[in-house]
Amino acid sequence: MKQVVSGKILQDKMKESINYLCETVGYTLGPKGSNVIIDHSLFTPFITNDGATIAKNIESEDEIVNTILEIAKEASLKTNDIVGDGTTTTLVLLQSLFNSSINYIENGMNPIFLKKKIILYLKEILSKLEKEKRKPNQENMLQIAMNAANDLELGKCAYQAFSKVQNKNAIAIHEVSEDNLRVNFLQGYLLDTELLSDYYLKDQNSLTLSRAKVLIIHDYFSDLENISFILNDCINNKQNLIIFVNDYDESVLKEVLSLYLSNDLSCFLLKISEYGLHQRKLEKDIEMITKASIIENYNFITPENLGFIENVTINKNQTRFDFHNNLQTQKYIDLIKEEMNGYQDEFEIAFYQRRIAMFQNGLAEILVGAPTKTECHEKKMRLEDAICALDSCQEGILLGGGVTLLKIAEEITTDDEVKMIFKETLKKPFFQILSNAGIDSTKIYQEIRNNKFQKIYNVNTEQFESITDLSIIDPFLVTKSSLCNAISIATMLFTTRSLVINEHCNQLNKSNEYTEL
Repeated sequence: MKQVVSGKILQDKMKESINYLCETVGYTLGPKGSNVIIDHSLFTPFITNDGATIAKNIESEDEIVNTILEIAKEASLKTNDIVGDGTTTTLVLLQSLFNSSINYIENGMNPIFLKKKIILYLKEILSKLEKEKRKPNQENMLQIAMNAANDLELGKCAYQAFSKVQNKNAIAIHEVSEDNLRVNFLQGYLLDTELLSDYYLKDQNSLTLSRAKVLIIHDYFSDLENISFILNDCINNKQNLIIFVNDYDESVLKEVLSLYLSNDLSCFLLKISEYGLHQRKLEKDIEMITKASIIENYNFITPENLGFIENVTINKNQTRFDFHNNLQTQKYIDLIKEEMNGYQDEFEIAFYQRRIAMFQNGLAEILVGAPTKTECHEKKMRLEDAICALDSCQEGILLGGGVTLLKIAEEITTDDEVKMIFKETLKKPFFQILSNAGIDSTKIYQEIRNNKFQKIYNVNTEQFESITDLSIIDPFLVTKSSLCNAISIATMLFTTRSLVINEHCNQLNKSNEYTEL
């Protein structure tokens, strides 16, 4: 049975949903914000202050509230997708803007007209925000990492990794059992592969080969006879042979292992752990590094198809090539960048950026541990926030702690309703941060205004500091994304008058505002 909810009932449910979501997440904002425990039916409960993670896990037994929640969450999740930080600020802004707008709508203002005015005035706000940004130095970058992680050591670790590889998609964070925190840098090209037999490793974790020949077979590998000429050549010259296959027949694997175990040929069969276009791109990368020629058709296999690699390390799940950059490598990087520009999808962009990083600055892995799994998981999420914040700094930085938005709010006149809405909304993150820290905001706010925003308040030290010696910094892109995504969802919700759902909600009384279809 389809049911329609509209009018005052829907409006009240929207308020309930927005406040339920945004207040829960809002308590985590700032360096002295609280944590939230999240239960999970399949995993151990964990503790976090990450806005997007908390938002994802908030649900309601009320189907109407739940439906609205899913839409409201999109603001936070979109910010997380774009910049990986600022998710809590997004929901704080969303709540304020939605509630302020609804007040005017309840007093007779047309919601479509209000939305148009808000979108129009947003352009002016973003222009002011653009003027406030400045280019970060290395000290600023380190400070941003520490602020985002809300921890000195975690921030330093994230900064160390990012400053080396210059790409968030080139950094992997792994939880380890020991209470430890360290960064490892990996040079060379690393790709996920499947070593098709455990016999290769025996009691070793990995094996390193020198001066190996490389064969890339994109076709289905079904008959060893098709490459017998190449196998005989490697046997006669006592060379290692690595074969990358798209797919293979079990009989081929048995024959290769037979040659390997009889010491006739050190031949290693590997399968790339990707599919479709991604697999094709990785094969092209191997082709570039080793100068092999990808085999598409068995009828044209010659020794010229073989590539060569000076050093390669193989384990059960990965293969790493050592190689040297040259002019040809740089041209290949430019080609990857050109292809990447044709994509908007974040997943695809991350795939291309990781490949670029391996050809340029290499990869980094951060190993993080703690006495308990709960603490370890929480540290990992804070490291992820720090790395995303550093990546967002590419477009500039702003005064942090909600002060930049507060400064813009102070410049807004109150001669119409939309300006009043923005004035109230832009102040909200600043006051929420102080409230979460248990600090009386009235005196702090007045002191900042009296000093014409040349001093701001550091919640950590509970001291004022000059903007010339600033440690409270936000990435420009994080603030911009938070504001834009909050307004996008808030305006979509307050211009909605009806909701159609599938399940009956016992909380509702049937009225002229609740009908069955």
